[in-house]
Amino acid sequence: MPALTITSPDDPRIGDYRALTDVELRTRWEPPNGLFIAEGELVIERALRAGYRMRSALVDEKRVAQLTGLPADAPLYAAPPAVLESITGFHVHRGILASFHRRETPQMPELLAKARCIAVLEGLNTHTNLGALFRSAAALGIDAVVLSPNCADPLYRRAVRVSMGEVFAIPYAKSDDWPGTLTAIREAGFTLLALTPGDGAIPIGSLTPRQRERPALLLGAEGPGLTRAAMEAADARVVIPMYNGVDSLNVATAGAIAFYELTR
Repeated sequence: MPALTITSPDDPRIGDYRALTDVELRTRWEPPNGLFIAEGELVIERALRAGYRMRSALVDEKRVAQLTGLPADAPLYAAPPAVLESITGFHVHRGILASFHRRETPQMPELLAKARCIAVLEGLNTHTNLGALFRSAAALGIDAVVLSPNCADPLYRRAVRVSMGEVFAIPYAKSDDWPGTLTAIREAGFTLLALTPGDGAIPIGSLTPRQRERPALLLGAEGPGLTRAAMEAADARVVIPMYNGVDSLNVATAGAIAFYELTR
């Protein structure tokens, strides 16, 4: 499809892309309207490969001739860099954005029935950490992700970008019953493992074969960590042994190490 030229940031056709740096506005607008924004050719390609339906694309006019593989039924809008920046609120250095339709996420029983090793995220509200955890989960053998109600949106642009589109590769579901979902996870046959540097935690490498059979790794937010309710629900508390007096790691880094240990 030939590109349609956009000359004004007020053009109503590109409303999906306005104020992309305003997190509060975007999180209020995107999920209720069933949309999300992907940034960069690689991420867009992975969204298409995962079966998400593109609504439109917005591209730097100098990049139009370089694009291949975009759906013919989605309009392609092109604009000069200054107009793109006025629309989005930032310099679109990857040259292309696309608006996609969301899909229904799996129901919790279905998600748990198909998985052997899962990550359970409580209160992860930083999009960069969330995206990094999804990327590590995809790379290191995690089958599914469960999100507490106060977790950030995995399909927010920054989370999608940091995950390099791997958020599309991992099935996930957001709980509407917390911490009740933790009981449902245990009843589905998982062993709940709370990752914490706190007292009473055992080295993660010392888990028994039975504890490793169907692990559900609980990860909390930077700073506060897991809530008391999550800690009390856990079957075991585990820690990554550290040296030189370091007491903790970034949650995305800790999650990657723990994923590797649980799936090796």
